[in-house]
Amino acid sequence: MDTLTTAAYRIISNHVFAERRQKTSNNQNALFALRPYQAGEVIADFSAGTISAEPTYLTVQVGLRKHITLQPEFLQYINHSCDPNVFFNTTTMQLVALKELQPEEEMTFFYPSTEWRMTQSFNCYCGSHKCIDKIRGASYLSQELQSQYRFTDFIQQQLVKKAARKKVA
Repeated sequence: MDTLTTAAYRIISNHVFAERRQKTSNNQNALFALRPYQAGEVIADFSAGTISAEPTYLTVQVGLRKHITLQPEFLQYINHSCDPNVFFNTTTMQLVALKELQPEEEMTFFYPSTEWRMTQSFNCYCGSHKCIDKIRGASYLSQELQSQYRFTDFIQQQLVKKAARKKVA
């Protein structure tokens, strides 16, 4: 794992519990924990900066045609991983540790956990043994994959509706 001591990142901003860093090789931003967290621990509260009917690559989906930008804004630098260590609980508006986090560890979340259909799908190169390759949103996940992740209440509702439609068809 790259840390400050490898000079792989430069510090962009410090936010008490986390630090925004930029990778020197490609200028990609990431958010790193500054202290340890236990699984289930609340890392931070967040709120909606703006609310939009249309998604962007910076928004988080909280309802049908309802997408928010995150406040504080630096939370937008939490990158995707198919083996995430944090979760955006959009019901309680809290960022929660999914597993134990150590200081200097990059915070990551599973993008389909908050997105039904992503406006910009992408090929994933997270490097995890759990990597699912193509990230498009929760609506494209198999039932087997659905059972491996935590989803927001909104996405869970959408998954239940999708399963019910399949039973009827």
